[in-house]
Amino acid sequence: MARIVLSSDHAAIDLRQAVAAHVAERGHTVIDIGPTTTESTHYPLHGQAAAQHVASGDCDLGIVLCGTGQGIMMAANKVPGIRCGACSDPVSAGLIRAHNDANMLAIGARIVGDVAAMAIVDAFLTTDFEGGRHATRVDMIEPAGA
Repeated sequence: MARIVLSSDHAAIDLRQAVAAHVAERGHTVIDIGPTTTESTHYPLHGQAAAQHVASGDCDLGIVLCGTGQGIMMAANKVPGIRCGACSDPVSAGLIRAHNDANMLAIGARIVGDVAAMAIVDAFLTTDFEGGRHATRVDMIEPAGA
């Protein structure tokens, strides 16, 4: 099973904790790096911190959450080696794994509810990278020398 880091901003704590329990129930090791209070916080710090866990190899995959999923995704993608996509449906979550070899998923807590979020997470975690023509394209995403 995979080692999965989770983080969020203050807007997504409840959904992050529900996702963490869901992921653990599926047998994965969860590394939840917070935050733990609803005090206003900055999503770029949390997205980049989770991305560092994945980029360093400490974790296999990452799931990050904020209000829309977009800002925290952008922050995570600033870390070299990270391919994070924001998804609001299971089809997209499966495709970012199958076609883009995404190693992180972003979810918007103000966009999707708990049931949809769990279906999105399941699609992300159960889909493998297809390789082939997609591998050539994924290689083009990485900056030279990375």
